[in-house]
Amino acid sequence: MGLSIKAPMCIAAAEISNWPFVVLLISVAFVILAISWWKLHVFLALVFAGILAGVLSESLPLNPAATAGDKDYGKLVSSISDGKLTHAVKLTVMGFGETAGNIAIVIGMATIIGMCLMQSGAADKVVRRFLALFGEKRAGIALLVSTYFLSIPIFFDSMYMLMVPIAMSMALRTGRDFTLYCMAICAGGVITHSLTVPHPGPLAMVDILKIDAGLSIWIGVVVGLIPATGAWWVIKWLNRTTPIPLRDNPNAPLAGVRASMDKAESELPSFMAAIIPVIIPILLISAASAMEFVMLENTELKKNATFVWWAQVVKFVGNKNVALIVGAALSLWLLKKQKKMPFSKITELIGPPLETGGVIILITAAGGAFGFILKHCGLSQSIGAWAESSGVPILVAAYIVAVVMRVAQGSATVAMQTAAALFAPLLGALTCHPIYMFLAVGFGAICCSWMNDSGFWVVSRLSGFTERETLRTWTVLLTAISIMGFLATLLLSALLPFAGK
Repeated sequence: MGLSIKAPMCIAAAEISNWPFVVLLISVAFVILAISWWKLHVFLALVFAGILAGVLSESLPLNPAATAGDKDYGKLVSSISDGKLTHAVKLTVMGFGETAGNIAIVIGMATIIGMCLMQSGAADKVVRRFLALFGEKRAGIALLVSTYFLSIPIFFDSMYMLMVPIAMSMALRTGRDFTLYCMAICAGGVITHSLTVPHPGPLAMVDILKIDAGLSIWIGVVVGLIPATGAWWVIKWLNRTTPIPLRDNPNAPLAGVRASMDKAESELPSFMAAIIPVIIPILLISAASAMEFVMLENTELKKNATFVWWAQVVKFVGNKNVALIVGAALSLWLLKKQKKMPFSKITELIGPPLETGGVIILITAAGGAFGFILKHCGLSQSIGAWAESSGVPILVAAYIVAVVMRVAQGSATVAMQTAAALFAPLLGALTCHPIYMFLAVGFGAICCSWMNDSGFWVVSRLSGFTERETLRTWTVLLTAISIMGFLATLLLSALLPFAGK
């Protein structure tokens, strides 16, 4: 069976360097101590940790020949003749800029959308319809299921930013269960982020492991329902043990939300107007994802000039930055129409949420810089060498490697890409379908999200959770989902080893 095949002993134990693991432990310990003990701001702690990891590393390449395949990195180091400390600082800055460039506009636009939905009463309108349809007792599980399927084409960060105003308004109206509503959104979003094309991690794994993209989507969605179901019981337990109050948030001042709750429903926006700022970005991003998938599966269409033109239009408007800009414009229009405010007043309201978004961008980019350094310090090579020489069953080794890479550098996408690339050469030794390698790595990349993961800070800052509260809820939930999903993968690989062939 797929569980019993061992990785070949390709690399001698003497060739494995343990120093990257030491660098990882020291830098992670520094982050934890700096934030919890020395009370250093998270942004500073992560920046200093990145520089520390760079200085401690023995294998950051200092010459162009060592950077083959990474043109930007090679271009940087080829011009460096400074000492190791300066080199570590420059690499930290490079990783910071790369991460900030990917998230800044999305986070800024999403904070504007959230503020407008709360201030205009749109979020409260959605909640009223939600509770009328499902009932208060089933509102949480309805939120989990709807987020699970809506997030198939949407990045987790974008989905959470769009959905959290609804959770906040629902908690205000019911007077409880804010932890439950937030975690329901989290559980629904993270599973599809790691298991379904067109998310970048699963898309990379499909290519690396040579798995049919359509099969990966169906298997990912169906198998993902197993840990999603288990997650509901974990969410209810977290809601009992860690009840977190809804706090005032610059992104959505509670006074404004309470004022909208006291209004008659006729004074609120229509349901269609209320959901348009959320649904339109989702539809645009989904359309671009579908177009990407169609072009991936049917290369003949690329020869059709008309189709290519329309594909470029769809991919432009479905770019996450453009889609969120459209959503922000629609939400501003809704707020102006509903409140009949002059634009100068609306501009004043935009300031506080953008300040909140700026802090999120800084912290997230600092975590990306930390991860960038660890990516280049030789950690992945040491992990790969350990996996090949340890004799651990392949699926178990792949899961462990994905978990370690996730903890080390924060990005689930990087963890999936790295683990899949390390184990792709070993697929011939499996006696089960490669889809189980896909699942094992995907579930491993969910595990143990902490302070170097952008999702951690998106959840923490937009929900008003403290770092400790986020660790006790978000981190625990994702770890539970990861373990449940991996155990389901092992069981299915034993019962249905060639499912999908």
